[in-house]
Amino acid sequence: MTARLFHIVRIKIAILIALFAPVIAGAQQREKADPSSAAGIVAGTTSMDVLDNSRRLGAGDRLSYRVVQERRAPLSLVVTDGGEVEVPLIGRVRAGGRTCRELAETIKPLLQREYFIHATVIIGLDSASSKSRGTVYVSGQVRTQGSIEIPAEDRLTVSKAILKAGGFAEFSDSKKVKLVRNKPDGKVETTIVDVDAILTKGQIEKDPVLQADDRIIVPRKFINI
Repeated sequence: MTARLFHIVRIKIAILIALFAPVIAGAQQREKADPSSAAGIVAGTTSMDVLDNSRRLGAGDRLSYRVVQERRAPLSLVVTDGGEVEVPLIGRVRAGGRTCRELAETIKPLLQREYFIHATVIIGLDSASSKSRGTVYVSGQVRTQGSIEIPAEDRLTVSKAILKAGGFAEFSDSKKVKLVRNKPDGKVETTIVDVDAILTKGQIEKDPVLQADDRIIVPRKFINI
């Protein structure tokens, strides 16, 4: 009787283990993917609309990546010194200078060409590189002309770069600062930035975030006599 009872208890324990194994595994998975980390956020996100679209990626950045339709845990990708990431199924894709959302939107149609009818690509920044994110150049009517390094952990904007260059010179036109940028397609884009409105009126939404090799030109103000 004792042996039979022991056998019944063992069977019940086995059934309980089988029933709760998925719950335990799920808890372990959630424990491994900290919800506050990029991997945890990427694992719990199903919309590309919420991906970061402000910070530009650079060499050494570590990313968490997944395709929702694959139903797999996030993978780790690293931006190479050449500014690329090695993406499963499609190979190397340029990441440098793009935001997480822009990179996801670039990868999406590449996956849909051969592998998915619809692909939802989720990418998050897991850890930022300590490397400089490149150099911008400030010239014209500022106190110190020259190059400025883009800090790894900072969003360097036009107004911040001018302040790093010592501020405006005496006869500068702070309302018509030129931001010159080389686009990936080879074209040159010039944007007029009203830095006066940014600094004196707090219109920070008009302060563009700089990318490597951007040029800032501060013109001289014409004075009518």
